[in-house]
Amino acid sequence: MSSPGPPIVPVLESRLPDADRIAALVLACPRVAGLHRGRFGEVATYLPGRRVTGIRITPNEVLVHLVGRYSATITEIDASVRAALHGHTLGLPVTIVIEDLALPGDVAPTDQVRSGPVPLSARRDALHEETLS
Repeated sequence: MSSPGPPIVPVLESRLPDADRIAALVLACPRVAGLHRGRFGEVATYLPGRRVTGIRITPNEVLVHLVGRYSATITEIDASVRAALHGHTLGLPVTIVIEDLALPGDVAPTDQVRSGPVPLSARRDALHEETLS
């Protein structure tokens, strides 16, 4: 009689970090003004019936697109976000993309995840149009 083979272990669904928790941790950083959806709105984690904009979680990485607060350097913004996310990404590498900077007088929108602060380029274009008229 042959001996049974190794026990069959069911394949469990891979665990990924919680996108809502990642977004909340990033938004809690004082050097972060908001999350950014990317140029074409492509940066998001899709969940049942909704999406978390500005955060993309794949089996290989956690991608964060954000708007930093002006006066903080890119290095300071990066370091503060990495410190906030430490221990919450289940060992996945984190890629941080700083899409824009918000100026000190900018008012944070009520829905930071969706809209984010007005980009510097949009304010510059509006100012240019005012001077032409």
